[in-house]
Amino acid sequence: MSIEIKVPTVGESISEVTLVKWHKEDGAWAERDEVIAELESEKATFEINAEQAGAIKQVAKEGDTLNIGDLVCTIDTNATRPKEVPAPPKKEETAVEVASKKEVATSDIKATPVAAAIIADKKIDSKKITASGSNGKIIKQDVLEALSNPGRKSGVEMFSRNSRQEKMSNLRKTVSRRLVEAKNTTAMLTTFNEVDMGAIMAIRKRHKDKFKEQHGVNLGFMSFFTKACCYALQEFPAVNAYIDGESIAYHDYCDISIAVSAPKGLVVPVIRNTESLSMAEIEAAVIDLATKAKNNKLTIEEMSGGTFTITNGGIFGSMMSTPIINIPQSAILGMHNIVERPMAENGNVVIKPMMYLALSYDHRIIDGRESVGFLVRVKQLLENPSLMLFGKDPIDALLEL
Repeated sequence: MSIEIKVPTVGESISEVTLVKWHKEDGAWAERDEVIAELESEKATFEINAEQAGAIKQVAKEGDTLNIGDLVCTIDTNATRPKEVPAPPKKEETAVEVASKKEVATSDIKATPVAAAIIADKKIDSKKITASGSNGKIIKQDVLEALSNPGRKSGVEMFSRNSRQEKMSNLRKTVSRRLVEAKNTTAMLTTFNEVDMGAIMAIRKRHKDKFKEQHGVNLGFMSFFTKACCYALQEFPAVNAYIDGESIAYHDYCDISIAVSAPKGLVVPVIRNTESLSMAEIEAAVIDLATKAKNNKLTIEEMSGGTFTITNGGIFGSMMSTPIINIPQSAILGMHNIVERPMAENGNVVIKPMMYLALSYDHRIIDGRESVGFLVRVKQLLENPSLMLFGKDPIDALLEL
């Protein structure tokens, strides 16, 4: 019996995908539910699995553009299992097998015995060695070249003028199109401010160990910024709105898009109802989405929507930038690196850890008063984190002022 594997429906607005990679060669055996290929839409990358165990017969090729419902491959379920392919383990054996695979993965290096011995002895990162052996295997000469040319990729000719062309991925095409569309269809302006990060850094230093012990996640900067933005968005609703035709769509909730660097480009997965989440829940959500982005596991639903975006160029060392709006949203907050700078305080020069903030916004819907007011409010909340407990000064909250 032969079954057909077709391109599944991945979203209402998605009509075509690209076959990025085959995980199974033509004629290879696949177990049921095993990943056989990787597809990419304009929004995300996803995998397709074998519906039954059998031999794969490829129909589409890597790089092909396929429509929803197109045939990707067939699986011959009557094929004889190859002798070299063991039968799938029983359920009780799975846990032991997974554990042993993890142990092997940490020590397994695809290299010749001599090369592996040198790598272990010299404690070289094998990822920084360019393999020239057959099937991507590292040989002795590769290791010796890496040792003799530290800081330079082995196998790369000095003063080379080689060039190459690669097909642009659907995701990169979409990012390019949306960036140009944002610049051409919005009245985009950027306002700047700076924030003293001393208070937040002191809180993290004092509570990070207990926070991780109790919640199982690290206390990062993103939760502080996200929480501050949620308060500010509720005070300045236009920043959390966007233009829909001839109307303005306002939102009583904060679905925050977090810009994450993925292998195939920048993606902006969404944390839903962030205003209702605790600091630990925000940190856990950021880690979950970043991990999925790194492994190309984000779903269309996790990439869709969002009422406001936060991007952190500071992790790459950016001092200041003008982030581009993530349409149809109307504003985006850019975080930058923290630098100790001399600041004037009560007539004295004090060294403080400072960060520049940038808010790019659509002037068609957000006025200067609202954009500046929003950014000033975010600054106030970050410099006085206790305000985020009630959204105002604790004494004012107590006295209901």
